Amino acid sequence: MVAAIKGIGIFGLLIYLFYNAVLAGVILSPCLIFYYKNWKREYVRKKEQEFRMQFGEALKAFMTALNVGYSVENAIRTIPKEMKLLFGNDAVIIWEFSYMIRQLEMNVTVEKAFYEFAGRVKSEELYSFVTVFTTLKRSGGDMIQVLKNTIDKICTGMEVKQEIETMIAAKKMEFQIMTMIPLGIIVYMKISFPEFMSVLYGSVAGVVVMSGCLAIYIGAWYLGKRMLEIEV
Repeated sequence: MVAAIKGIGIFGLLIYLFYNAVLAGVILSPCLIFYYKNWKREYVRKKEQEFRMQFGEALKAFMTALNVGYSVENAIRTIPKEMKLLFGNDAVIIWEFSYMIRQLEMNVTVEKAFYEFAGRVKSEELYSFVTVFTTLKRSGGDMIQVLKNTIDKICTGMEVKQEIETMIAAKKMEFQIMTMIPLGIIVYMKISFPEFMSVLYGSVAGVVVMSGCLAIYIGAWYLGKRMLEIEV
């Protein structure tokens, strides 16, 4: 619903500014599919960032519980309470660890519970932790120290990613402002010089010119989006 409402609003604005014709909107309506795919990619990316932050805090709470003498199973049971204080009751990490606790109560091994967790949530950090954790459970050794080192490395990597996201946040805001400037210019021209702009609407030559402008605008927008999508 959010994608549909936002997409139709933006699409309608572009059709009004560049063509000022309902027929153009009908012809170009399949373009909404591309907008939805881009919106979905951005939505998933945002949710992955949220989960990464939540998982980092969960690992820290898990390590703290182990350091004070809790068993692995009991350390897992403390995580939802800690996460509720940080992220509220609706955070994904709370649901996941609550589900793990129910699995443990049904005598599912902690290794299997973590593996299923990694299968539900595609996260590089989670997979790395589960791999190390299950290897330690099978081979033995100084679990606390190895887990501490592993969690420190994972959290450091997540903090670097968060710092990069923070650094480019200002650039993303600048990009959003810049994408509005061409549309603002067209609005200004339509209001201030309606006779001049009327030439661009309703004629073949005008449609060709405005289609070229729209193509350049969308191309520049797409290029800018790709430049700001930094993968670490």
